[in-house]
Amino acid sequence: MLPQSAEIYATLIKSKAEKFGFQSCGISRADFLADDAKPLENYLKNNYHGEMSYMENYFDKRLDPRLLVEGSKSVISLSYNYFPEEDLTKFGQLKISKYAYGQDYHEIIKNILREMVAELQEEIGDFECRIFTDSAPILERSWARKSGIGWVGKNANLITKQTGSFYFLAEIICDLELEIDAPTTDHCGSCRKCIDACPTDAIVSERIIDGSKCISYATIELKNEIPESFKGKMQDWMFGCDICQDVCPWNRFSKPHHQELFKPNQLLHKFEKSDWQELSQDLFSEIFKKSPVKRTKFSGLKRNIDFLTKQPETFNFKEKVNPEKISAPQNMD
Repeated sequence: MLPQSAEIYATLIKSKAEKFGFQSCGISRADFLADDAKPLENYLKNNYHGEMSYMENYFDKRLDPRLLVEGSKSVISLSYNYFPEEDLTKFGQLKISKYAYGQDYHEIIKNILREMVAELQEEIGDFECRIFTDSAPILERSWARKSGIGWVGKNANLITKQTGSFYFLAEIICDLELEIDAPTTDHCGSCRKCIDACPTDAIVSERIIDGSKCISYATIELKNEIPESFKGKMQDWMFGCDICQDVCPWNRFSKPHHQELFKPNQLLHKFEKSDWQELSQDLFSEIFKKSPVKRTKFSGLKRNIDFLTKQPETFNFKEKVNPEKISAPQNMD
């Protein structure tokens, strides 16, 4: 039987999460993710992680948060909106994934979490915890799904009915015993817009992505030359890719974020393809000084730009799916 404080603390934590700008907050018990062990093993065996060898490390820790935080009892999952007010892909330039328009989310969200935890400890008393946002061997989507924030869509992104999928995930793993939430239900139905829209056929089956075929992988994670198999299929994406999210009917509910630090550098509005072709190291450093794009380094982004601009783009995304005509399928519920 849970102590009375479990419900009180859970309510307080969710209230604080809202105060600090988080879109959703759900809680699950810190336990072994038994349902995720075999899928993770198969994913790695099939080499769907490509050259992301780090995913082979800490297999046990990815499945059991108690190995990350000794004595942990609860996983608090949170989501933070990054959907922009303005879609830069409409300017006819080379494209950057929406999550990378502004400053690097890792430190921004971690700083918010630190402040939130400090307030909680003032009111609850001291408790042991660690904060994370895409920064440790944690199956974030699994914990968010388990806590009821959303369901894993056919494009392997976490989706929420009210807000879509353009959000970051974060966690607080702590030794507080808290009232847990129930998972939500799946609402993809027979919709397969994301599967049909992917120009590289990276969605090999529902909810399974072959990372080595993904444009985001090719433009961010891949350190070697981009394979010839991507020719004519990149759709002008030079950093990341949002295609499978852009076509998702649930993202018609996405609303612009209110985080000033996620707003794009004004220079991004002015750049055209020819400007990107002339990109210098100094200009790269100026535009992307605090951006997630710096992860590719100048050499990586230049490689992507050259690949896009020095060979013909033959795949016509608009012929395959018109994002302007996205509507909810009849049987997504």
